[in-house]
Amino acid sequence: MSVFLAIDLGAGSGRVIAGIAREGKLELEEMHRFDNPGTDLPGGSHWNIVGLFRDILEGLRRGVKKYGSEIVSIGIDTWAVDFGLLDRHGRLLGMPHQYRDPRHEGMPAVMHALMPEAEIYSHTGITTNFYNTSLHLMAEKELGSPALAAADSLLFIPDLLAYWLSGVKAVERTNASTSQLLDAATGEWSDEVIAALGLPRQIFGKIVAPGTVLGPIRKEVAREIGMENIPVVAGATQDTAAAVAGIPMEGDDALWLSSGTWSIMGMETREPIRTPAAFEARFCNELGVEGTVRFLKNIAGLWLIQECKRQWNLDGETLSYGEMAKLAAAAPAFSAFIDPDDPVFASPGDMPEKIRAWCGRTGQPVPADKGTILRIASESLALKYRVVFENFCALSGRRFERLHAGGGGIQNAFLAQATADALGIEVVAGPIEATSCGNILLQMIATGQLPDLAAGRALVRRSFDFQVYEPHGHDDWQAAYQRFKTVIAR
Repeated sequence: MSVFLAIDLGAGSGRVIAGIAREGKLELEEMHRFDNPGTDLPGGSHWNIVGLFRDILEGLRRGVKKYGSEIVSIGIDTWAVDFGLLDRHGRLLGMPHQYRDPRHEGMPAVMHALMPEAEIYSHTGITTNFYNTSLHLMAEKELGSPALAAADSLLFIPDLLAYWLSGVKAVERTNASTSQLLDAATGEWSDEVIAALGLPRQIFGKIVAPGTVLGPIRKEVAREIGMENIPVVAGATQDTAAAVAGIPMEGDDALWLSSGTWSIMGMETREPIRTPAAFEARFCNELGVEGTVRFLKNIAGLWLIQECKRQWNLDGETLSYGEMAKLAAAAPAFSAFIDPDDPVFASPGDMPEKIRAWCGRTGQPVPADKGTILRIASESLALKYRVVFENFCALSGRRFERLHAGGGGIQNAFLAQATADALGIEVVAGPIEATSCGNILLQMIATGQLPDLAAGRALVRRSFDFQVYEPHGHDDWQAAYQRFKTVIAR
């Protein structure tokens, strides 16, 4: 038996998972789960990075207590784009900001005046979005940030946490590729973009490939968790890259959906696609494992439903996600639609009212109950998947017959079935813990326990159950799709 400890942090919660490899299968066991709430301070919205590190140490301590010498390595993945700035002594210069911090406002115009977005895309393969690292660094520059002036290095959140664990500073490629500052073809920093934006080149340090062993844990970490010399692996540190690695696709059957707070649909390619049509459709090229490119589109995802739940909790009514799915299933179909990617839905705060207001503004029936609100959100999300799916087929010249969906969002059976119905293709759902699986597979490859990703995906296929959703109600969904496109065009 071999055990691999996976640190998996999302933008709302985190956990430390033990991956146990034995008898040709992989088992997952949660060691520690914790919240990751952002905090609004006078200087903006920040992550409690020190609190996260304390929880990570607690999870590792519990893993060591249970599995001891059977532990082979530690790996980490987190959300993308956010970063910390360090001085020349390796000291963190302030708490990292959240990607939803409003400092990005107005920055696209500033950035595009220095280099047009189409030219940036020709280098990086990334369109300009409010969460891009590039915009937040531009904000630091425009605000005259003392931290940026004093910075010696930039580390993305998983790189920073890995540095605190191992003492080794390195920037892992899959996460760096989300920044809009990396060349999508070379996998190295885009000096042209960095220079055009006037950002300090010295802060952009050495990039390492996913699956790089950084070194053993620091002695201070070893004392804290009760075990020495555990290697720290920079796997696919960007959580979507880890999730895609953990979804057992094969051959050309490579259309995937990572379903969580964000929904991200994509395909694996060998070369970036930076055509004018891809730019116009707002598709991005992020880097994956073993030299792959994740050609993808971000979609609002379960954020809509999570925010509805949060608001109703604040209002004094606690509903589980299972209960919410049942309410949606019982509500009338196709009563109204929203565009899940409308900017009005991007920020937190009374999501049910935002959905009602959007329906009213577009001349549709305003939902009066929770079930109808949830059904509108779910059906609209599935239909937005269809828009993105049609773009994938057009841009790739292929017609996909199957969608592989992984992540926590696949537990919403109503949405999974709606996705199959809206796209008109089979949806294979699993594994739920795709991100942790990918994290662990990269550790196993890095430490010689697996030869390559194909063997890792075969291991996942043997180890977990998968749910297959076949499409139904083609005519109804086709009519709904035409109505949806008309509504969102308004």
